[in-house]
Amino acid sequence: MASSISTLAPNPLPNLCSHARLSPRGSQMAFFRSLNPSRRISNRLFNRRFNAVAAAVKQDTTQWTQAPLVKVKPAAESLFHIGIDVSESPELCASYAKAGQYLQLRIGDLPKPSFLAIASPPSLAAEKGVFEFLVKSVAGSTAEVLCGLEKGDVVELTQAMGGGFDLNRISPPEEYPAVLIFATGSGISPIRSLIESGFGADKRSDVRLYYGARNLRRMAYQDRFKNWESSGVKVVPVLSQPDGTWSGESGFVQAAFAKAKNIFKPQGTGAVLCGQKQMTEEVTSLLVADGVSADKILKNF
Repeated sequence: MASSISTLAPNPLPNLCSHARLSPRGSQMAFFRSLNPSRRISNRLFNRRFNAVAAAVKQDTTQWTQAPLVKVKPAAESLFHIGIDVSESPELCASYAKAGQYLQLRIGDLPKPSFLAIASPPSLAAEKGVFEFLVKSVAGSTAEVLCGLEKGDVVELTQAMGGGFDLNRISPPEEYPAVLIFATGSGISPIRSLIESGFGADKRSDVRLYYGARNLRRMAYQDRFKNWESSGVKVVPVLSQPDGTWSGESGFVQAAFAKAKNIFKPQGTGAVLCGQKQMTEEVTSLLVADGVSADKILKNF
């Protein structure tokens, strides 16, 4: 019987390991095992499980840093000022270098972290070890839980991400005397960082901020407008649902801009956009149609 099996066996398997050789009988058994479909299925299931574990390990490589809240207070209707002490985390502070950067924040066992643009300028982190945010409380979200926390409660943060607003594309001020800024809702958060970080607004002849909200109750940072204006930024509030006493711009930001425009030198004009997708798309189309280069229109995502 053994000689019969030996006659039917295929050619011996190649030597895969320099230090081990398969006996003729071992070669035969390996061959027959390879024909076992249940073994092949088992191998596939193992590979799937291994890949799932590997993916989970890869996802867990994000570096999280615990940090306490130092401020939680209303900023406007549905919007909150959030301040977080990062002074004990020099690497976290140093990761924030440009206006427009953002990070992830998570709370306890909540399944989904929030992506938040940093509202304070990098200088505040460097000098006082604090990150500030403008957070919209959305029902059922991590952001809603965050806005319900108190001073001293601890959250977890990643390092700052993204390249921020690439101001080199609209510099120096002498070559780009006009910068048009557009923001809606909580999209004003990284715009605050931009303005307070400084981008040579006082050296430019036309810097406008079109800031849209439903009404004044939903418009954050009104107490900062005066300082922004003194730095060279003309603030144009635009309300989509104003009350009867409002005499300023009404409707949507893109409509207010389309009415005013006044782009005198498109090749010397830059723009910064942050907010609703429809607004950013329509404003971009208006700017490009007027001759502004798409490369000079900055976004942080």
